[in-house]
Amino acid sequence: MATIAVIGTLDSKGAEHAFVAERIRARGHSTLLIDVGTGDPPSVVPDFTREQVATAAGLDLTELLARKDRGECVMAMCGAAPVFLAKLAAEGKIDAVISLGGGGGTAIATAAMRALPLGFPKLMVSTLAAGNTAPYLGTKDIVMLPSIADVAGLNRLSRLIFSRAAGAICGMVEAEISLDESRPLVVASMFGNTTACITEAKRILEEAGYEVLIFAATGAGGRAMETLIESGLVAGVLDLTTTEWADELIGGVLSAGPDRMNAVAKAKIPAVIAPGCLDMVNFGEPNSIPEKFAGRNFYLHNPQVTLMRTTPKECAELGRIIAEKVNSYQAPAAIMIPQMAISVISAAGQPFHDPLADDALFAALRTDSKVPVVTLDEEINSPVFARACAEKLLELIAAAR
Repeated sequence: MATIAVIGTLDSKGAEHAFVAERIRARGHSTLLIDVGTGDPPSVVPDFTREQVATAAGLDLTELLARKDRGECVMAMCGAAPVFLAKLAAEGKIDAVISLGGGGGTAIATAAMRALPLGFPKLMVSTLAAGNTAPYLGTKDIVMLPSIADVAGLNRLSRLIFSRAAGAICGMVEAEISLDESRPLVVASMFGNTTACITEAKRILEEAGYEVLIFAATGAGGRAMETLIESGLVAGVLDLTTTEWADELIGGVLSAGPDRMNAVAKAKIPAVIAPGCLDMVNFGEPNSIPEKFAGRNFYLHNPQVTLMRTTPKECAELGRIIAEKVNSYQAPAAIMIPQMAISVISAAGQPFHDPLADDALFAALRTDSKVPVVTLDEEINSPVFARACAEKLLELIAAAR
């Protein structure tokens, strides 16, 4: 039997959360009803009150409520709920969490869910599940289920949706999971333009006894990889596709933010870095590209994705940034440079072939890096380069031991 947290704004949605809790208990599990509402008193009796949630984060709820600023109250609960829920999970008092909400409830509950580990069952029934869910999910495995109608009362539709949601969270905790944790974990970054390299490197690392988890360098993928690295579960990092930094610096649509490549320093684990796909900045359809980039070298990757070639000046700055990030690493690290091409389309004869830009990138890496820089007369997707990167990571992991 599992204990499932049912968290929500019980002032406006008490009956709905109580219904879900009852459906969960009917499946043989226990529940903890947690109130994070900031309006009228809750319409049902919670197991943990809003005051208890606020106190866990050092908030004076009485003073906060007296100001009657709903936005301020929601923001405060977005800070308090993660602290409270993470504490319950760390103490082994809950095995899963479910919530129902509109705008405010979704913001509070998903903030709390993002504080929980990957793999911990999390389900959010929301009026916002059909829109842009990225701000609510972050880099965590939160399942969002559209409420279809508003979460406003029990009726023939809401009972159906809420019952299915209760069944889903029960199914998540009931699922038998057998994890092979005997092999150390390596994470790798990949793009379509570096797939061949990562695929070959993955094969070599797996033959050496490692499990390799690949993240797409699409902004969200880079952030997710950073989160996993920080978790302490990773033995080594093969960050050969650092392209998200081109989008961050220049203004593309696949930025992973300024903290990309910071997690390795915090985790103190070995890493091999390469300037994979720093020749490109990502945009959407051609008509979505900002006017300030008119006249640049573009490549239509597909109808929804347009790539822009980075300039020598931009590449020099990217090299400086990458070197600065790697210089902060506190475990063995190395930068690998594929001299002949940093992506499929930057090779000789390809649309983004620009030796001046590549030379500016490589020169900055060599000049600013305080860790070893290894240059190979290869394209990034050559088997020789892939093997060199994989073997270098194995060497660094052995040295760290």
